[in-house]
Amino acid sequence: MAPPVPPFTAETAFQKVRAGQDLWNTRDPARVALAYAPDTIWRNRDTFIKGRAAVIEFLTKKWEKENGYMLRKDLFAFTDNKIAVQFFYEWYEDKSDGTRQWYRTYGLEDWTFNKEGLMEKRHMSGNDVAISDADRWFKDGVDVNTLTIGPEHL
Repeated sequence: MAPPVPPFTAETAFQKVRAGQDLWNTRDPARVALAYAPDTIWRNRDTFIKGRAAVIEFLTKKWEKENGYMLRKDLFAFTDNKIAVQFFYEWYEDKSDGTRQWYRTYGLEDWTFNKEGLMEKRHMSGNDVAISDADRWFKDGVDVNTLTIGPEHL
């Protein structure tokens, strides 16, 4: 996912965001980690991570818990080598009583890139909201890029 590289324009920042979204939707930790600098620094909620190996370990655990994960990222702002995104993803958890609980995670990320276009820093803040199956946006066959998200969620 290295190209495009800084300095970003509106077009290349948008491309970078969509490339990141598509990469995360593979749910392949080793592949996702290649988009980050070898010494990348992350804050994901209350977890602090450094380096690709730690990214792979973190994402492996994340996607073991977050079943049915589907993500949408939208460009929020950008400068020369920084991008901010607003994101939404949905996932479910199978409960011990045999029920399935769906969640939607709302959040913001702050990204900083090196000159090769690899992400040096990723800071994420997010909130999980329990939703019903009927309230899901990202059902099978839905194009996350064209789904209209109403102003009450933005």
